Amino acid sequence: MTFARFAAAIAALCLGMSVEAAAQPVVKAPAGIVRGIEADGQQMFKGIAYALPPVGERRWQPPQPVPTWDGVRDATQFGPACQQPGYPAGSIYTETYPAMSEDCLSLNIWTPAKAKNAPVFVWIHGGNLIRGSSSQPMFDGAALAKRGIVVVSINYRLGIFGYFAHRELSAESPEGISGNYGLLDQIAALQWVKNNIASFGGDGANVTIAGESAGGLAILHLLAAPRAHGLFTKAIVQSASLMNLPDLKQARFGLPSAETISDYYATAFGARTLADLRAIDGPTLTALATKARFVSTAIVDGKLLPRQLVETFERGEQARVPVMTGFTSGEIRTMASILPGLPDAGQFDAAKYEAAIRANYGELGDRFLSLYPAADMRESILAAARDGFFAWTSQRLVREQAALGQPSYLYYFDHGYPAADDRGMHAFHASEVPYMFGTIDRVTAQWPAIPDTDTERALSDAMIDYWASFARTGVPTARNQPSWPSHGAKAGYMLFAAKPQVAYDLLPAQYALHDQVICRRRAAGNIPWNWNMGLIAPPLPPAQETCK
Repeated sequence: MTFARFAAAIAALCLGMSVEAAAQPVVKAPAGIVRGIEADGQQMFKGIAYALPPVGERRWQPPQPVPTWDGVRDATQFGPACQQPGYPAGSIYTETYPAMSEDCLSLNIWTPAKAKNAPVFVWIHGGNLIRGSSSQPMFDGAALAKRGIVVVSINYRLGIFGYFAHRELSAESPEGISGNYGLLDQIAALQWVKNNIASFGGDGANVTIAGESAGGLAILHLLAAPRAHGLFTKAIVQSASLMNLPDLKQARFGLPSAETISDYYATAFGARTLADLRAIDGPTLTALATKARFVSTAIVDGKLLPRQLVETFERGEQARVPVMTGFTSGEIRTMASILPGLPDAGQFDAAKYEAAIRANYGELGDRFLSLYPAADMRESILAAARDGFFAWTSQRLVREQAALGQPSYLYYFDHGYPAADDRGMHAFHASEVPYMFGTIDRVTAQWPAIPDTDTERALSDAMIDYWASFARTGVPTARNQPSWPSHGAKAGYMLFAAKPQVAYDLLPAQYALHDQVICRRRAAGNIPWNWNMGLIAPPLPPAQETCK
């Protein structure tokens, strides 16, 4: 028995634990004492509650701190996933969870056994703000912890539980707002990290927040939310969108107010009052929300999110921190079902495609067709959605952050491998995640299997290095790999293909086109800028002096 284990055994006995339990690490944090797992020079603590369960009469209220607990809490098992519907049939992202509950506000920590003042990396999972969990094997933090990083992953309220606004909830709130409960959970988790992470060897003054897809969107929310500022020092945004959000009380940009939308859902659920809604049990409410096609989205409430995300970044009101952001070349290949009008072979000929684009895009129609031609309509439609949703966001974000004088780093993941490419899924949405976590052997059962080769492991090792280095210093570097340039004046970025390589000026004509289209829609004030691109785009508003 090492001295450290001997000391842990003595401490455990003093706390009333068995000698067998003493082989597990025990940490005394301000929140309370927890017992975790130690293996391979690392410690892991699972399922630590960071806020009280938002159930029953507390459903749709801000998270409240957990009182300091007595005794030793077991932290060897993941907490329940937040209550959620199943995945669509055939989804490669399908996961199953041993337990789901509204009592889901927990976090997990991976830490080097002898960590002290180590940089902290907080991961927020994706899943369309409806599905997902911090317990997914792909999000295992061990590889990053081996680079000297303390990794934290969190659960937060999802779907109808996390993003439901209602007039009675707004009236009940001292701030007169409702709806952003998942965002409030994320802020509460970051506050817990700030107060407690030193006990686990982390530096609460060096915290990087990171997420992909809806998790990346959550990072944009946190960058834009004044209440979150000061709780993190760097941000990583993977495959997210500066899409427009519903306003709490006003109809704007083609969307009804969030409170108006809630009336529709309450009626669909057969509920007349807030008390009726709170009386519905969690699984039943989840099923009702799924049947009613509940759209889970953050809300511009004037307090947590003062204004539309892109407006916040334009005004320089976001958190002034270094940012790393990027997207994959095949983002839409596993999400084509979200694009109504995606033509099958023989359904839509080239002449009809070109006519529809010219009708939708007016004087910009020829520019659109030069970038997304009719020669391969399916590929053009997928590329246009990728560029207008993900690519525009990533490039806009690095530009706005650089304008604040903050280092900003852009990446483009264009890596393929046989099992994915053979299924027409080259560099699909989220395909970079197992590489940057070092979990290429722990993808879902439906995920195209990543081969165990030197090439795949080398790319993964490089990405782990870059992500860990950014968390450590704000500058992404990797052993024996090219230096990643800050976006800056030369518009440099890192291309992840067979291996990392530096490139410049990513998709410039595509960015300029979509920036113009989105600017005109914003100026019109009554058109969303979400997935409505290409064949499903509304008529282009007139040119504006402010859109040049």
